[in-house]
Amino acid sequence: MNLPFMRALKRDRFFQLLIIVGIGLSLCVPFTPHTWPGAIDWHTIITLSGLMLLTKGVELSGYFDVVGRKMTRRFASERRMAMFMVVAAAVLSTFLTNDVALFIVVPLTITLKKLCAIPVNRLIIFEALAVNAGSLLTPIGNPQNILIWGRSGLSFAAFIGQMAPLAAVMMLTLLILCWCCFPNKPLEYHTGTQTPVWQPRLVWSCLGLYIVFLTALELKQELVGLAIVAAGFLLLARRVVVSVDWTLLLVFMAMFIDVHLLTQLPALQGLLNHVGTLSEPGLWFTAIGLSQFISNVPSTILLLNYVPPTVLLAWAVNVGGFGLLPGSLANLIALRMANDRRIWWRFHLYSLPMLLWAALVGYGLLQLR
Repeated sequence: MNLPFMRALKRDRFFQLLIIVGIGLSLCVPFTPHTWPGAIDWHTIITLSGLMLLTKGVELSGYFDVVGRKMTRRFASERRMAMFMVVAAAVLSTFLTNDVALFIVVPLTITLKKLCAIPVNRLIIFEALAVNAGSLLTPIGNPQNILIWGRSGLSFAAFIGQMAPLAAVMMLTLLILCWCCFPNKPLEYHTGTQTPVWQPRLVWSCLGLYIVFLTALELKQELVGLAIVAAGFLLLARRVVVSVDWTLLLVFMAMFIDVHLLTQLPALQGLLNHVGTLSEPGLWFTAIGLSQFISNVPSTILLLNYVPPTVLLAWAVNVGGFGLLPGSLANLIALRMANDRRIWWRFHLYSLPMLLWAALVGYGLLQLR
């Protein structure tokens, strides 16, 4: 038995909460555990596994230390560095998806903490908000946009055109908030930091495996891609495999099963049957509210069975990524990578006001269209 793995599960309060919720829900719906594996989005689990391995490989290679040292020399103040990281997270999320963007910027942010005094938790929170704001712009920025774009029949450019007003407002809001929350004080460098020693061979191997993995995803052969990545690290650097936070995958599995059980509740099924008759404000707040509890991707899948892929639905499920932690799976990924319990409640001090602002401003913009 892997003792570190079991200790991690014992400390994981969010995973324990998901188990308790699952037990409670299973008492309210037909008990059919044989259907639970089918409720798990295995494509997401496999994709996350590959990305975690590749990111951990780059991290253990020491390359983030090299990049971090160059960044601390380039940005003289805390505010400038924070603004750069937030913009980078948003831009990367527009074409690499929000999850992949976080797997790049969050480990780099954690590395920066070794080199200078920065409020790393606050910066990671802003990066999580940034990928939610940035990814809503393009059809490939996040899974819910991919789903809606595929159903809408819009061109790539037309989809960006309909999402641009909301994306612009949310990014402007986030940058203003970032400017106010990070002081313009000089970076305080830690003394005694050694010149980073990195492993070019491991970095180039990670790049090669990343290309192989992306190709496998494109060819719908994600399991083959994961097997190649895992085998590569077992041969090149076995410590990468054992250093990954595999408990995150169990958290996602538990979330998928809980969502499946929640959608079986008679009350929720009754509500969904009337979704097609809701007014615009009703659908707007239903989509946002549903996303808060079952995440915006499952919400999108459910609602597309009852309503057309309109701009209102696209905006609503993206707005639903803000607010409570389950609103977007990207939130969970970012906070888990921070590996600090204090970040969980601090996240909501920023995300809940962002949700209220996005819901009000977004609906106002819709009325102007």
